[in-house]
Amino acid sequence: MAEEKTSPVRRLERTLTQGNLWLYVLSLLKKNNEYAYTMQDKIEKKFGWKPGLILNYVVLYRLENERLITSKFEGRRKYYALTGKGRKTLKEGKKLIAQTGKKL
Repeated sequence: MAEEKTSPVRRLERTLTQGNLWLYVLSLLKKNNEYAYTMQDKIEKKFGWKPGLILNYVVLYRLENERLITSKFEGRRKYYALTGKGRKTLKEGKKLIAQTGKKL
């Protein structure tokens, strides 16, 4: 029988996943341009957790406003792509996570 997670562990899990959804989105966009609606399932397959669909759109909107991603319509679908600034930010975020983990 699986042991139930404590409140601090659940909060940490939420912070490391939903609280940092931008890292997962940028990681997906590093390889391919993506359609927003399919990102939810791709994050689940690649990273093992599924964010809420509305949260995806909120994060995409913020990332685009910060010029970390761009978007363009192909037909009726809006596809997102990583910018140079987004690549640099992703690299810095991953580096910070790696350094923080080493300190624990």
